[in-house]
Amino acid sequence: MGHETKLPPAILLGADTPIGLTIIRDLGEHGVAVHAVARSRQGIGLYSKWTARGYLRPPDDNSTIQLINQIATAEGARFLLAISEHDLLALRAAADAARLPGLRVLVPAAAQLAMVLDKSATYAAARDIGVPVPTTWQPLPGSPIEPLPQDLTFPCVLKWANPESVNRALGEHSIPFIKAEYCHDPAELHRALARYEPCGRYPMVQAFCRGIGLGHMIFLHRGEALLRLQHRRIAEWPPEGGVSTVCESLSLSLNAELFAKSEALLRCIGWEGAAMIEYRIDACAGTVGLMEINGRFWGSLPLAYHAGVPFAWYTYAVLGLGIRPDPPHYRAGIRCRFMMPETRRILTLLRCRGRLKNRERASVTHEIREYFRQFFSPRTRYYVLTFRDPAPFFADMFFVIWRLWRRFWQMRHGSAARR
Repeated sequence: MGHETKLPPAILLGADTPIGLTIIRDLGEHGVAVHAVARSRQGIGLYSKWTARGYLRPPDDNSTIQLINQIATAEGARFLLAISEHDLLALRAAADAARLPGLRVLVPAAAQLAMVLDKSATYAAARDIGVPVPTTWQPLPGSPIEPLPQDLTFPCVLKWANPESVNRALGEHSIPFIKAEYCHDPAELHRALARYEPCGRYPMVQAFCRGIGLGHMIFLHRGEALLRLQHRRIAEWPPEGGVSTVCESLSLSLNAELFAKSEALLRCIGWEGAAMIEYRIDACAGTVGLMEINGRFWGSLPLAYHAGVPFAWYTYAVLGLGIRPDPPHYRAGIRCRFMMPETRRILTLLRCRGRLKNRERASVTHEIREYFRQFFSPRTRYYVLTFRDPAPFFADMFFVIWRLWRRFWQMRHGSAARR
């Protein structure tokens, strides 16, 4: 598609992370002026050459809605994108209440958002169409912890079915929110669940799925998959399982049957737009387990950008302008690295050699060798650094050094004060 006519500006809520930075780059390279809103001046998306203007976000949602309307009026922006689940829910509610006049909110519908944010509802839909789901037990709310199911295996993982719905309840009882907690025996599980007795609500208890992370990135429009990307997680932070720090695009010919089920699951939900279905797959044991559906722009979005699959641009073009861009050129075998957490991961492996739980990976020596080798691979890309847009990388480095210096200064002067 050409850009002979000027495209309407867009507003992005969430320019703080590589996800937001990738959206800005994707839209900017397609001729869209992006007005980026970040929580602080450390938001790396503010420093992209594709950012038309950056803004600092107010502390509450109502003031944020007012800021968005002011930007739209002043800059002529017509489309609004966001990243976090909280923002998706808040903006969808504001749009449905006509509080964002003149803006098209490129956010999923409320019913579809509710489905993917509730893991128990997601798993129920997945079972109906044959998507493999890990064995899961949900302790009943408001009641003492009943005896453990006989078929529960260890280690297991505690996850909240709907994290957005429990944050306030946990906060009222000063209970920390833990996204995923591993338990290795019944006693450890009972202690973990007992923590939540004051609020009477419990996380799901899920069988631990061994293997590597496998992600299916899909853009669905009116039941048709316009974009597809398959990737595997090579490394995560923390090392036992977490955020992807090294990931690789895979050929779509692999896991074709599972990919078809991923598309069917999104159709069953009635999904419109971008989503990422995450699995754990153990090739040796031949097992697969659905982890979750990310109904938002996800952490490994930079990989899709570098592999030539423009999810942000399709969100703007298809859901916003109502046009269908030319099919992208898919590049398999591209590796993308999130360098700061990946470096922390390597340092942790060195420091905790042989003492990490739930970890069945290559040797530490091999991983260190691979860490340095990837700097010289022509297929390696980075979450933050690109030569076409280097300023966010240097801004990120500056803020990292500044935070380390401030921590050192506080420790040094705190020690001096105690003496």
